[in-house]
Amino acid sequence: MPRFRYLLLIVAGAYLLTGVAQIRPEERGVVRRFGEVVARPGPGLWLGFPWGIDQLDRVRVRTVRQLDVGYSPQTGDDSTAGQLLTGDQNLVNVKLVVEYAVSERDGELDDFVRNRDVADAILARETEALAAEWVAGRPVDEVLLAGRASLPRWLGDHLPARLAPHALGVVVQRVTVDHLAAPPEVRDAFEAVNQAQTAIRTRENQASQEASQRLREAEATKFRAEQQAEAYRREKVSFATAEAEAFTKRLEQYRKLRQTNPDVHAAIWWDETGRLLLGLKGRGRVELLDAHLGPNGLDITQFLPPKKR
Repeated sequence: MPRFRYLLLIVAGAYLLTGVAQIRPEERGVVRRFGEVVARPGPGLWLGFPWGIDQLDRVRVRTVRQLDVGYSPQTGDDSTAGQLLTGDQNLVNVKLVVEYAVSERDGELDDFVRNRDVADAILARETEALAAEWVAGRPVDEVLLAGRASLPRWLGDHLPARLAPHALGVVVQRVTVDHLAAPPEVRDAFEAVNQAQTAIRTRENQASQEASQRLREAEATKFRAEQQAEAYRREKVSFATAEAEAFTKRLEQYRKLRQTNPDVHAAIWWDETGRLLLGLKGRGRVELLDAHLGPNGLDITQFLPPKKR
């Protein structure tokens, strides 16, 4: 009989100890009494009613959790998980890594405790659905080239609103693309296309650089030509201005001489005519007859035969 009492006391003590728990520093507790949340104790020793009355759920709220979503190379090439259809009817394999934590807000902490068993499944489903939506709106080239940078940003903007109706009590901190490629069956063809596109872009860049260089050279040539033309114009204008000024001065002098000498125009005419004839003689155009004048006039018998050329 005493042994039975001791055994009963031990069982009762063990039962009462189910109402005692230690909550670690990175944890928050949620106490449900007959299914209704009555307390959310923080780190430290928790004392409550024993099992059957109180139920304590300890949740790590300061731990970042990771969830793999989509394609997994380890499952084999026959798996369709994470195979998404692009806007131009091509397939791409996408694997995402979602990093999330449990919210420390009281209501959201309660939501996580109630839905913790399905939280990962819902989060993975909604993430993959959003990724499929983004991929379906773009051609395969854009998905493969820009997906690693653009897709995580797009998911980060749209995923919280997509998860809100499910009341999971989680906060998505970051989404990264762990794998993004064409299926293995067509990967070689895509690699060849990517190499060709890279070569095209390289040649376009080279052509652009060459065009820029030629444009700079043409602009330099144009600048030099403009400078030379401007210098030539200034020289001609200066020369013409000097000639005009000289002519104006001569005209003023002729006008003054005419007032004192009425025959000045005839003298000028004979002076200019003499210069013209000397110029023509120097070029072999005419032969002056002054040397053939004698006391009896012009002696045509003294003309020499024309020079042979």
